[in-house]
Amino acid sequence: MGEMILKASGLCKNYGKKPVLHDVDLTINKGDIYGLVGKNGAGKTTIMRIMTGLQHPTSGKMEFFFDRERLGSVGALVELPSIYANKSAEENIKFQYLNLGLKFDDSIHEILKLVGLDNTGNKPAGKFSLGMRQRLGIAMAMVGDPEVLVLDEPINGLDPQGIIGVRDLLLRLNREKGITIIISSHILSELSKLATRYAFIDGGRIVKECSEYDIEHAGEKLMIISVDKPTEYAAALNTKGYKAETVSTPNKVTIHGEVDITEVVILAKDEGIKITDLRTVETDLEEFYVGIVGGKKV
Repeated sequence: MGEMILKASGLCKNYGKKPVLHDVDLTINKGDIYGLVGKNGAGKTTIMRIMTGLQHPTSGKMEFFFDRERLGSVGALVELPSIYANKSAEENIKFQYLNLGLKFDDSIHEILKLVGLDNTGNKPAGKFSLGMRQRLGIAMAMVGDPEVLVLDEPINGLDPQGIIGVRDLLLRLNREKGITIIISSHILSELSKLATRYAFIDGGRIVKECSEYDIEHAGEKLMIISVDKPTEYAAALNTKGYKAETVSTPNKVTIHGEVDITEVVILAKDEGIKITDLRTVETDLEEFYVGIVGGKKV
């Protein structure tokens, strides 16, 4: 568990008489890339708008464990980036400095270089590709040296090259500058290449939180073996180079990845371990997602 940077407790939000968030609890640690995953309309954007102060909860609270009052401490790209289409990338960033009441400094050029827009010159942002506009939106969110970046669907609608560009940028911001990133998407397969922790949202509720490890092992081959001595068998398998572990179901061992069935059966016999059942399954990220939030695979 890392150092906490943001905590939501019992967040509820109503629009008129319509409830859109129900008792949302989540904790985000410093250095996380925290993915909010859910279908469109699940409540992701509402949570993010509360995080950034654009809206207030009907009840519950959002706590910040850093200097939230410092201008630029939270950078945000919520819904579409507010870009002046007839202005260059540099001019757009300067406008953001003015909006925050900050003086221009050398960080303008540092930000442009960081997001790969330092060679766009006077080209109007309206002529940028969608991926370039998204990177410009992230650049504007970087003004003020934020501790936290809140990004709502930043890869939505991008082509594969644009997705890779934005993903690489966010990983650099997180690893090189230590920025905590909160990112929403309904595309789990893309978030799985980026996020370190996840909250699955459905109908305005957090239905599951899970780790990077859980997602990594949601789309892989598994062999599940029922044995009479699971702890001893898992240890023997690991000495052979397999990634094996006992699971919560009694008397079962799970092996991750490719398995030589003959070898693991002979190993059990040599160790005096009795196998009563053996099966191989291949999990799927989409099935994992649907299993949590419901609906159908797309």
